[in-house]
Amino acid sequence: MARLRRIAHTHRLALMKTATYYVMHVTVAMAVAYAVTGSWLAALTLSLLEPTVQAVAYFFHERAWARVAQRPAAEARPAALAAAQP
Repeated sequence: MARLRRIAHTHRLALMKTATYYVMHVTVAMAVAYAVTGSWLAALTLSLLEPTVQAVAYFFHERAWARVAQRPAAEARPAALAAAQP
């Protein structure tokens, strides 16, 4: 439990962004799912399932990009050149 608290504290901003993104995504997904299915139950199910998976993926996506941003420019340059060469 202490590890989860440490992660939550360290990544507080990313988690807050993820939470607000989740609420927005659920709202939009529910409206779209209801428009397509005409069923509130199906809309609720779809709108909670897909954004939940997306929110988890978004959190790890943000962490990966944060690591890229923290790399020194000199370290990133040789990797980019190696990737560009056939």
